[in-house]
Amino acid sequence: MGKKCEICGKGYQMGANVSHAHNRTKKKFNPNLHRVKVNMYGTIKRIFVCSKCLKANKIQKA
Repeated sequence: MGKKCEICGKGYQMGANVSHAHNRTKKKFNPNLHRVKVNMYGTIKRIFVCSKCLKANKIQKA
C-alpha cells in the first residue's frame, strides 16, 4: 500500500517512453511520496504523504 498518498489519494500515472526513433514503451510515473509521522485524531501514525500535501500543510507532523 505504499504507492498512494493517504491524504489526497494521488497514485501512479501511466505514460510512455518515446525514443528518438519514436518507439514507444509503457512507463509508470510514481508520485513523490514521503513516509512521515502524523498526528491524526490524537494518535501518532506513520503514513505515506506526497510532497504537494506536505508543502500545503494538509497534515500536522508529530
